[in-house]
Amino acid sequence: MSPRPRTLPSRSSRFRPRLRAARLVAVCLTVLVPAAPAAAVTSPGATSAAHGDDAALRGRLEALVRAPGGPPGAIVVLQRGPHTRVVRAGVADLATGRPPGPDDHMRIASVAKAFSGAVALALVDRQDLSLDDALKKHLPQLPRHWGSVTLRQLLQHTSGLPDFTESPEFLKILAADPHHRFDSRKLLDFVADKKLRFRPGARFHYSNSDNIAVALMAEAVTGTTYEKLLRELVYRPLGLRDTYLPSGYRLPEPSLHGYDLTDPASPEDVSELFGASGVWASGGIVSTPADVTRFIRGYASGALYGGKEVLAAQRNWVAGASEPAGPGADKAGLAIFRYTTRCGEVLGHTGNIPGYTQLIAATPDGERSLTFTVTSQVNQSLAPERLRELRTLQEDFVCALLKEKR
Repeated sequence: MSPRPRTLPSRSSRFRPRLRAARLVAVCLTVLVPAAPAAAVTSPGATSAAHGDDAALRGRLEALVRAPGGPPGAIVVLQRGPHTRVVRAGVADLATGRPPGPDDHMRIASVAKAFSGAVALALVDRQDLSLDDALKKHLPQLPRHWGSVTLRQLLQHTSGLPDFTESPEFLKILAADPHHRFDSRKLLDFVADKKLRFRPGARFHYSNSDNIAVALMAEAVTGTTYEKLLRELVYRPLGLRDTYLPSGYRLPEPSLHGYDLTDPASPEDVSELFGASGVWASGGIVSTPADVTRFIRGYASGALYGGKEVLAAQRNWVAGASEPAGPGADKAGLAIFRYTTRCGEVLGHTGNIPGYTQLIAATPDGERSLTFTVTSQVNQSLAPERLRELRTLQEDFVCALLKEKR
């Protein structure tokens, strides 16, 4: 197949237009390419039916990448028990034409919120925290009028906390210097003068501030940095080898490069446009498709915490959707969402940031899982029609995962 004619960007070129960087900041944080032939890798133990599914799914994924304005690359990892399939299309890097791989580093965006949920619920299971603990108990330095907000409400986005990423001052700093090194523990200072949006618990409203507060509560009760808690309570138990929370903007190789497609004929590599310190626990984690597969299988099943009460609390669903919305109909739990598709339910989280759109999902027992990554930002504000197409395709992959015979 011949590649689409597009200008190949160099890594250094992505910072040349400061005005474009400012535009990307505003668009991303107020909502927070040649196509190589698609390829599929099937584990030796997969069924013959899976091969037929691969051909259809591969074609659909390739069509997404080849569509005008489509992402330069896409990779989907499906796992059933020990059997793994990888379906991919396009390229991981326009400069080299290398195909996407399951061990490529990438920004997982708001999927990082599920990691903060994993830390918090592990601490609840150990009885270091209670879901009914209020901010005023552990973080008295925060505004008094936020004091009654509980950990449960933070994890379920029913807290009413104002979103720090909507702060004009925060956006102004990023527009001037996308690599600005923020003090991540002080991100909530940008909205400390703001009142709660509504009475805590009254309704759902997705806010990046919630997961910053969750991480701060975890640090307060343990005396341990959030980064270390991630290593001890999440990475190590689940065997995550290539996942970490940086403060800078560098992305290690091999990496799945993310692109801005404002001008589809001249995509801009935005993999290292922003530093992670400005999103921290709400979206700063770097991982790989292989690692987030391990994560969602353990997180959705409750493998990180043995208590049935904790798992039941996590799955107390309310009306609410991830950002962007996932496949099917969404409901919100504690740092996890339930996606009800035409073929059944999966639990997971989505995320998007300049250059990346993510979905991780698994069956409630963790036996079957799917991770779905495209290398451009797709959301309701930027591309509503493309988001509808993406959600439909994600649902098709979920159906293939759930319908496959045991």
